[in-house]
Amino acid sequence: MIILLTVAIAPSLALFSYFYLRDQFSEEPSRLIFQCFVYGAILTFPILFLQYVFNEEGVFANTFIQTVLFSSGIEEFFKWLVLIIAIYRHIDFKDPYDGILYGASVSLGFATVENILYLMEFGLQTAFLRAFLPVSSHALFGVVMGYYFGKAKFLPDKEGRKWLVASLGTAFLLHILYNSALYMDFNWFYTIFPFMLFLWWFGLKKVKQAHKLSVTHYHNNPQELSK
Repeated sequence: MIILLTVAIAPSLALFSYFYLRDQFSEEPSRLIFQCFVYGAILTFPILFLQYVFNEEGVFANTFIQTVLFSSGIEEFFKWLVLIIAIYRHIDFKDPYDGILYGASVSLGFATVENILYLMEFGLQTAFLRAFLPVSSHALFGVVMGYYFGKAKFLPDKEGRKWLVASLGTAFLLHILYNSALYMDFNWFYTIFPFMLFLWWFGLKKVKQAHKLSVTHYHNNPQELSK
């Protein structure tokens, strides 16, 4: 059991460490980051429950709608809602890059618990593929969502609201594309790997853009660096 938990948690820890160490401006409060992770982990259970109920009740006659659209939408919406309610107005949300860290933390909390449950059912032989696909994809969805949160946070409310909408819409679209690639059973291998390369490119691009926004933010507000 200890080995299984270690293998299940390790990819999330490695991915978060990578994004955390890219932060050049401030040391994030570990308590808030941990809280984000816990919120994401807790989300796993109501989301899986809703997916199970909708599946058992046959709410969607079309499997594509249920497997791709509904699953993508409900997962990204709940993660977005946590960021809106618990993080967006928090005093420790200090610069645009913080959005990346908090978005990734919530997503990796969800991905970690989902990964533990999956490995308990299907065994450790699936661990490598899951680290490369669902765990890293959730992290990158969170990065993209968090980038737009960080952008919205430091703009006037009216302008910021459109980026909050973009944060949900972009993560939702990426998740749909990911699930669609897996949905193609006959050739998913040839669709998912090019998409993952694109997703990593897109996510890392947002990391660089968030750094630039943070540089501008602290250039305009140098007093905040000493807080």
